[in-house]
Amino acid sequence: MKRRALLWGAGGAVVAGACFRRVWREPAPRAAAVAALELTDFAGDGTPDFLRLEDSADRQAFTGWFSFLAEAQHFLTPQDRPREVNDCAALARFAFREALREHDAAWAGGLKLAVMPALAPVRKYHYPGTALGARLFRVTPGPFAPADLTSQAFAEFADAETLRRYNCHFLSRDWRHAAPGDLLFYRQVEQELPFHVMIYLGPSHFEGGGPWVVYHTGPLDGARGEIRRPAVEELLRHPSPRWQPRQGNVNFLGVYRWNILRDTG
Repeated sequence: MKRRALLWGAGGAVVAGACFRRVWREPAPRAAAVAALELTDFAGDGTPDFLRLEDSADRQAFTGWFSFLAEAQHFLTPQDRPREVNDCAALARFAFREALREHDAAWAGGLKLAVMPALAPVRKYHYPGTALGARLFRVTPGPFAPADLTSQAFAEFADAETLRRYNCHFLSRDWRHAAPGDLLFYRQVEQELPFHVMIYLGPSHFEGGGPWVVYHTGPLDGARGEIRRPAVEELLRHPSPRWQPRQGNVNFLGVYRWNILRDTG
């Protein structure tokens, strides 16, 4: 049976093909697009302002899609899940990038998404149509400079530590200050890869209860690992205190937010 993407709205589910149409647009020359940009970084955090989502509707769209896409991976079989999603940072990178795409039925089918949320798209730009192309993640320290457009300052890959240091900003060590789409970071010094990230979902896109978090365990005992989605209350009772998101836990680094959502006004 052919899988059909659905859109959930006030009237229930409808076939996504009836609501989404692929619109072809002639791409503007990249040089002209770059020349029209203000190559600034008012926060001085390394993220160019042309990537930031200043409009509140765009921010809401991004966090909605980001949290939905991360949570949706939990409900997919390992065979249907993108192979690139193989650890905690990969899940965050995947959801970040795909939240910035145009979302039509063909896209949903490619990701094996059985349902689609009734969310507006980000309007400012669509991945990979940015002045940085597909290189969305900052991987070197320092504020953004025009030379970064062609240097190695940005890449498609970034591990959990790099995401925290160069692509997010600290909010709080109290998990209750998290909003959907924020990130909970940990540092476990006894592990080979010490930095770990969980995605705060808040309410579920699929069921009640919560608030929830979702994360990929990374490889476990030679296997590929798995995506887990515990409630925060469950995490607070984790049998190993080093995984509890509490202010007194030195392994818990706190709540962070993506730099593209940073208010520089």
